[in-house]
Order: sequence, then structure tokens, then C-alpha cells
Amino acid sequence: MSEGWNSFGAQAMHYFNRPDGGVRREPLAGPAAWRGDELRQREDWIETFDAPAVAELDAALAAARARGLTLETLRREDVALPRLGARVAAWRAILSGGRGFVLLRGLPVERWGEADSALIYWALGLHLGRPGAQNPAGELLGHVVDYGEDAANPYVRRYRTAGDIAYHCDLADAVGLLCLRTARRGGASRLVSSVSVYNALLARRPDLVARLYEPFLLDNRDEHRGDQPPYLPVPPCRYADGVLRTFYHSDYFRSVERHPEAPRFSPAERELLDLYEAIADDPALRLDMQLRRGDLQLVSNHTVLHARTAYEDDGARGGKRHLLRLWLSL
Repeated sequence: MSEGWNSFGAQAMHYFNRPDGGVRREPLAGPAAWRGDELRQREDWIETFDAPAVAELDAALAAARARGLTLETLRREDVALPRLGARVAAWRAILSGGRGFVLLRGLPVERWGEADSALIYWALGLHLGRPGAQNPAGELLGHVVDYGEDAANPYVRRYRTAGDIAYHCDLADAVGLLCLRTARRGGASRLVSSVSVYNALLARRPDLVARLYEPFLLDNRDEHRGDQPPYLPVPPCRYADGVLRTFYHSDYFRSVERHPEAPRFSPAERELLDLYEAIADDPALRLDMQLRRGDLQLVSNHTVLHARTAYEDDGARGGKRHLLRLWLSL
């Protein structure tokens, strides 16, 4: 563990350290059990950075640049946010015990440019929680952009293509996406409450629910090292003290069968995966949003699944769709 951020391994261990109180057989209520058709009728999940907030971020950025600080050397105490502090605490509460996501608008990323946007984004992350590496190589901010890799390849990292991305969670308590540039068309961010998906599965096929508390094998997509196995067992669901915490990764659960030594899915397991994802994609449950330039989306990986629709870039005239991804332990 570094002084200011978690290693990939430490972050994953923290995220997967979920209390286990047994299988939940009754539906769950509360703010995390939201439905897309209800949230589309209001906008209380959207907040805007007003002029005083942006001015405070500008001052924090100038102070960090004057001292020559970088992502690796910046610390929370280096960034004073007296006006924004209460709002940051409220966002953290939403992620850890509320609705599970918030959309923040109005960051002047075009004026800041990529490097300054990344630094002030990291600074906000330090106030929200503890940032962490996104792969064993120690990448701190992921660049979600089309690198020209083949989206038809089932084993490529999908965020490096312009293709769609299936429902999943990342290996951190929360994930942030900061939009630096939009696509010409497509690329909608798709969220669904994993609590609502669980409730719907419980209503339709209660006989399948208990299997979510047993491990599925998670393909590490060739990011293991040395003698480490190419996959690891992860139970999708853990329930304790009134809270359901879910880790789900459709593509990485399914692609484990590419390894000849890995067990094949049983018919019931394949039925569970198919039904779970069909429920998640129900238009009544999911919420789609198009991120604008300067939008910052924060999402809990315990209570929300996220996905993305395919997109087309604007070519040389507009540049490529570009998001900066941040992983946080809360």
C-alpha cells in the first residue's frame, strides 16, 4: 500500500471483505432499491457545481500545481475544500448507504484540459475516500476510450473498444467516470439497482437465489502473474445487517469457460445468469443517461450494476469519446 492510494490487491481485498449473514429470502426496501421508471420522473439524483464550487476547485488546483504535486504525491491534506466538504460527505453517504449513485454536472474540463482535470478529479477522490489502482500494473486513472481493439473479440477489455459493455461491477467500493469528451452518438451509461434486480429474481425464481451466495469463477483476463490461477472464486451476493452487497460481472463470469481446466456451467447456473441479466436490462428497472462534457458520475459497486451501449466517435473533427475512470475505497 502506498501512502496515498491502495494497491490493486489491497483494494480488491477491502472490497470483497463483505459480511456474510446468510441468504436473504425476503425482498429488500430502502433507497438502494430504486427503479429507473421512477427516477426518470425526477432529477434529484443530479447536482451541479456552481460558480463558488468551481472557484474553490480552481484554487485547490492552482495550489497543487504551484507545489509540483502529482497524482502519486497529492494527499488529502494538500487540497482544501471548505465549501465543498459537506457536499462531498453527502455524496459519500449516498454511495455507502443511500441510492448508490449521483451525477454531478458543471466541471470545466475543457478549460482545465486533460492533465489538470485528472489532478482535481483525483483530489476529489481523496476527499471522497481512498483511490486505488485499477490493475496489477498500478494504473491510477483509467482512460475509457476506443483504442481500436476488436470489439468482436470476446476476451478484449471492453472499455478499450467502442462496443457495448455488459452489466458489471468494478473491484472497488465505488467508481467515478469523468467525461472529457462525448461521442457522436451512443455510449449511454446504463445503471440498475442490484437490490431491485435481486428483489425481482426473488419474486420470479426464488429457487435460484441461493446460488448467488456460492462462488462463481471470475476470469482475470490474463492479468494474473506467475503461478497464480487465471481465475478466482467470488460469491456474487453477501447479505448482513439489512444490507445486500452484490458483485456481478457478466462477461468475466462467462468467459471463464475458455480455460479447459475450469468447470462448465450447469444448466441451472446458465439459466440464473441469463435471467439475472434479463431482469437487469428491464427498461422499468434500468436508468440510462448520456454523460455530457464535464459530468462526473459516481456509482457504488455494492448496490448498482453499470453497463454501456455501443457508440460512434466523431472522427478527426470532434476527437474520441474520452472518460477518466476512478476507483475508490470508502
